[in-house]
Amino acid sequence: MALHADIIAQLEQAVPGRVYVGEAIKADYAHDEMPIYGEAMPDAVVEVTNTQETAAVCKICYDNDLPIIPRGAGTGLCSGCVAFGGGVIVDTTKMNQILGYDLENFTVRVQSGVLLNDLANDCMEKGVMYPPDPGEKFATVGGNVSTNAGGMRAVKYGTTRDYVKAMTVVLPNGEIVRFGAEASKTSSGYSLMHLMIGSEGTLGIITELSLKVIPQPKQNVSLLGLFPDLNSAISCVPQVKMAGLDPQALEFMPRGNVEMIHEFLGKTVYPYKADGEEVEAYLLSTFDCQKEEELDEIMEKAAETFLENGALDVIVYDTPDAIRNAWMVRSSTLEAILAKYEQSDECDVVVPIPQIPEFINYVTGLEDEVGLAVLASGHAGDGNCHVNVCAHLDLPQEEFVQRAQRFMDLAYDKAAELGGMVSGEHGIGSAKLSYLEKSMGQVTMDLMRGVKRAFDPKGLLNPGKVCGK
Repeated sequence: MALHADIIAQLEQAVPGRVYVGEAIKADYAHDEMPIYGEAMPDAVVEVTNTQETAAVCKICYDNDLPIIPRGAGTGLCSGCVAFGGGVIVDTTKMNQILGYDLENFTVRVQSGVLLNDLANDCMEKGVMYPPDPGEKFATVGGNVSTNAGGMRAVKYGTTRDYVKAMTVVLPNGEIVRFGAEASKTSSGYSLMHLMIGSEGTLGIITELSLKVIPQPKQNVSLLGLFPDLNSAISCVPQVKMAGLDPQALEFMPRGNVEMIHEFLGKTVYPYKADGEEVEAYLLSTFDCQKEEELDEIMEKAAETFLENGALDVIVYDTPDAIRNAWMVRSSTLEAILAKYEQSDECDVVVPIPQIPEFINYVTGLEDEVGLAVLASGHAGDGNCHVNVCAHLDLPQEEFVQRAQRFMDLAYDKAAELGGMVSGEHGIGSAKLSYLEKSMGQVTMDLMRGVKRAFDPKGLLNPGKVCGK
């Protein structure tokens, strides 16, 4: 519906020149990176540049019972920033300032609209590292916090949650609060900051963050283990940890994925044979440290561990170009899928590490049953499996959606059977809500809805996401 002229005037007064309605709203605001889950245009888009503007917009919306939908770069995969019930999208991408470093305390202060890529590069120039490393480098840091994004380095360094020290939050009614602490630890009441992390914009709008950084590792090396089957590759993972090794990243890729990526890249990077045997699975790892002599020892021990636990061979990448080339294969997965198939859907379940082969073998075995291509890879070090179901345009979209739905029902049921969870890092949005409800049960969902009501009694902030009602 069209907003009343009086409300538009109030928004314009709060944020002059950055309020968009009607045809001035760009089409991209109707969806995120997965339009398959539905599209809807908001009644207005407001670009905010600071906490005070955000608070003013929220108060106007709250007083007029208008839904408020926070949005960062729109790179989400679960329709978490789509305005299905209309309302006002609060676009945070112009809140993009890195506010300063306190290197004595290894802290950086940022606005929530800063892009992850910009923060990572800026940290590197300062000789420090912000460890969270989700695949989408052009997401906002606030978006990463809202889904507790992980990425390939999570196996060693943890997820976004582990690097948030404090935050400024605008509540739905426009009040401004500060959660967390700049101090190194706190045991002072409920940790409301940790409720905000992973809440996907349903409890408040994060506008500023104090984030922990660490010294930049000076040395790193990557190893590629070549295995005869996926079971062997995954069985090697706990042995790597038992050997006292601490990989920065540990990724698994079945051969089918690698062949598709090679086709996309137009070159072969990983070999298909080792000592005359066919390679059916790959385990790509990176190790980092501060001293060169440490690195030599780690490299030797890691290669030995791979070979003692089923690897046919191990390839070492020990120069920046070689490391970049090796990881280009893993990081090109989504691009390769989108280049080959016009239609795709994805889930990112997480299962106990020993259950990865059973889960992957099960879902890839569903290809004939659901009539879709199934491609899977993921984070071997933490059990996070990324599974894509794909089709060409010769399959009508409505039929694709039905088949994908059937696949997801089976995949999520299998993950639950194996002790897994619905999402490891992408979040829930509205797209995965029914699976979350089934997985969590009524009592847990009611508790989450109680938290939602405490923060947002009118239910105006990103309605229909995460816990639904």
